[in-house]
Formats: sequence, structure tokens, C-alpha cells
Amino acid sequence: MSRFLRLLATIWMVLAITPALAAPRAELWERWLAEDSQSSQIIDHSALDDLLGRYRSMGADGIARFDYGDVSTEDKQVLEGYLDRLQQVPVSSLARAEQLAFWLNTYNALTILTVLRHYPVRSIRDIDISPGLFADGPWGKKLLTVEGQAISLDDIEHRILRPIWQSPLIHYGVNCASLGCPDLPARAFTGQTVTAQLEAAARAFVNHPRGVESTQEGLTVSSIYSWFRGDFGQDDRAVISHLAGFAGAALAARLARTPAVSDYAYDWSLNDAARP
Repeated sequence: MSRFLRLLATIWMVLAITPALAAPRAELWERWLAEDSQSSQIIDHSALDDLLGRYRSMGADGIARFDYGDVSTEDKQVLEGYLDRLQQVPVSSLARAEQLAFWLNTYNALTILTVLRHYPVRSIRDIDISPGLFADGPWGKKLLTVEGQAISLDDIEHRILRPIWQSPLIHYGVNCASLGCPDLPARAFTGQTVTAQLEAAARAFVNHPRGVESTQEGLTVSSIYSWFRGDFGQDDRAVISHLAGFAGAALAARLARTPAVSDYAYDWSLNDAARP
């Protein structure tokens, strides 16, 4: 094997093992800054609500699953119709909270539909439809058109949600169809409840072992806190402070005695109800 091919193989192996190296930065897409603070328009997300109620369940391990394999043809069509309607919404004319609910629900619904269109898969990372030689997963492919703009999952998360709202809570609202991710929500987000829903999601994740696990050997936290370190703080102390803000009493006490993070972990396995 030539030196160049060995180099390519090494790069590929590193990216496959450590997707954190390719975690996108938050780069504002100014096109989506527009809002109407006086708007009273409310978007109907009942179709997503119904779908979550029918196919989302909580596993014995405390991780929410989605029964992709059991989704009927009719319900898949309902999901496609819901996303078609979202693409007709004049997002720029919504109030900011309604926009937040819109983008979070769009991301989660589009993720579910993307998995359904390629199911069965062991991991969403196996859906390699993103452009680019070293692209991984579906996140870079333009899958929707909103207000005439072609949009990818990466666009929603890293060019709209993170830079506009500048809140670490965003990471608890977007679900990437993996066991290591914060749970797929039980209900669709709404403009009136989105902040409370995100805070509840943060508490649930932080107090679950996949979010934070404190043992005598040290503190292991989700790789999310490494991949997007700047969203949670610039060092371990800032990350631990963020975690303590959502931790239960016992975990908060342990975090207070822990000055640094020992390790990071993440499970990319599909959050499929059909798997143990």
C-alpha cells in the first residue's frame, strides 16, 4: 500500500472511531435571524405528537426507544405529510419561541423519517448519504426546503439552533437516533412549553449514567460535553458546573467533590425498540 493510501486509511479510521473530531462548529446562518415578536401564530405539531405516542417507549434501562420496524405505511405517510407542511411554514414570521419549537420538531421528525427510509440499520452513522469523501451519516445532505432554502440536519443544529439561541439546552432537544443521545421527547415541542421541556430533558439526561457517571474511578460524562465543549464552558470546571445545575442531590454532592472529567463515552447504536 502506498504512503498516500495508508494516510487515507488512517484518517478514515480516526474519523470512524472518533466522530468528535468532525463535530461541526456553530456558524450562524444569518438568513434565519428574522422573527416577529408580535406574532401569535402557533404551528400544529399534533402529527408528531401522535407518532411519538404510538411508537416511542421507555426501555428498562431508562433510555427512550422508537419502534422503527413497526411503523405502518400509513403512519410513515403521515410523517412525510407533516414534514411537507412544515416546509410551507413562513418561519421568519413566527415569534422566537415558536421558531425554536419548529426547528427542534423539524430536526427530530426528519431524523425519524431518515432512519425509516433506510431501515434496518444498526446505527444512524451507517446511513452514509452526506456529501464528501469522509462524510459520515446523513447529517450533511440537504433533505428539506424551507422558505426556498435547502436545509440539512447539520444546518438546523449548527447553523440555526446553536448560534441563534446560544444555549446548551439545545443539545438536550435534538435527538440523533442513538442510545447515547438525550432521549427522543415524549411529546412534540411547543412554543409555550419548549423551555420547560428542554430543562426537563437536561435533568433526565444528566441524571442518567449515559449522561454522567460518577464512581470511585472518576467522572465519566457523555462525549457530547467534549464534542461541543464551547457550548458548556471552556474547561472541566465549567462543564461540571453545568451538570451540577441539573443534577439530583446525590449526584450534585459528588460533582462538588470532583474537579475534573476522567473520561467520555457515547453509544452510537440505533435507539431501536426492536433491539435489547
